[in-house]
Amino acid sequence: MAHKKKETNASSSFFWTALTTIATLIGGAGATGWVMPDLPWLGPRISALASTLGLDGPQAQAVETTKPDANSWIPSTAAPGIHAPSAPTASIAYAPGAAAAQPSRLQPAPASTPASAPAAGPFAAPGPVPPTTPPQAKPSDAVLVASFNIQVFGESKMAKPQVVDVLARVVRTFDIVAIQEVRAKSDAIIPDFIRAINADGSRYQHVIGPRLGRTASKEQYTFIYDTNRIELDTASVGTMRDPADRLHRPPMYARFRVRTAPPERGFSFWMVDTHTDPDEVSQEVDALADVFVVMRSARPDEDDVILLGDFNASPMQFGRIKKIPSIGWAISGVPTNTRRTKTYDNLIFDPIATREYTGRWGVVDLQNTFGLSIDKALEVSDHNPVWAAFSPWELPASQGALMQPAAIPMPVPLR
Repeated sequence: MAHKKKETNASSSFFWTALTTIATLIGGAGATGWVMPDLPWLGPRISALASTLGLDGPQAQAVETTKPDANSWIPSTAAPGIHAPSAPTASIAYAPGAAAAQPSRLQPAPASTPASAPAAGPFAAPGPVPPTTPPQAKPSDAVLVASFNIQVFGESKMAKPQVVDVLARVVRTFDIVAIQEVRAKSDAIIPDFIRAINADGSRYQHVIGPRLGRTASKEQYTFIYDTNRIELDTASVGTMRDPADRLHRPPMYARFRVRTAPPERGFSFWMVDTHTDPDEVSQEVDALADVFVVMRSARPDEDDVILLGDFNASPMQFGRIKKIPSIGWAISGVPTNTRRTKTYDNLIFDPIATREYTGRWGVVDLQNTFGLSIDKALEVSDHNPVWAAFSPWELPASQGALMQPAAIPMPVPLR
């Protein structure tokens, strides 16, 4: 029996060595390379071989991607307050034995929601310095994506009508807004805010993530989007898994698409909402570099990732993020906090992959835009909203951001 067991172990070792070698050639990452089941012909056979040898556990983890499903897009007539589904679009698993050598260990995971509810520098915008406020009305040839840290957004702030009015007017300016620092015991805060936004006849909805944080003071991320112009991929919503606890509040992500005619021509993109811990900025910014890389490979049919939020860091402090090939960011040289002293809020993306970026960006100065004193502006938030404009249609990789196809599909308003 001992001799037979020895032979079995040798056979298993031989096959595992062969399997690892093939995986290395496929993944290009050494002994911890990816085994990709979705590769034509070879991938499924590798997975089947691993299963036969009993190696489909931690020794043969794989990148698993869900194929796009046209039915997962939320129709614009869906009810407000849509929460995260039970499963994300993609599940990312790291190769075995990578705990020490693989620093990221960050994985997309389902969002848990309440039951009730340029090369050497920043990617500068072409041409003259952009305006600090967005257009008066939403343009038909661009989609406006924004980030807004609404400081301690909870019951106290919602109890101030003048503050809610400013916040609602800000959101209505944009097609989609990533919000940070929702901090409330009640699950009704964002639904109530959506009602205030839609009081003028607008048709905004939201998707919200779980309460996050290492302390008793938890925060939530939320995306608020105009259903007249944007639709949500319901199978895509999740929160990054962070087993190494590198991030105080792991980012929330979701995939959106511009409503165009025909629908498949609309610009689709990941949005990844983040708020770093001000006491651990350098470590968390470096972790976000891994988040960006993971999300860029989360599904084979999506190469547009917009990482946005309150980084508590200027572009000069972007650390490992700046080492990502062709990475860029929208906001540069303009303060983003209400006191006009720091550039902490930004939108980060790869301008080579995301050629839909138009080069237009800005910061909404709450004082100037709404005629507020500094004290009144700080009642709204200690951060100003930041934004960037993107083409509403998906551009082929060979086309530049400012080039337009012969037939331009425009956003389709609801009747």
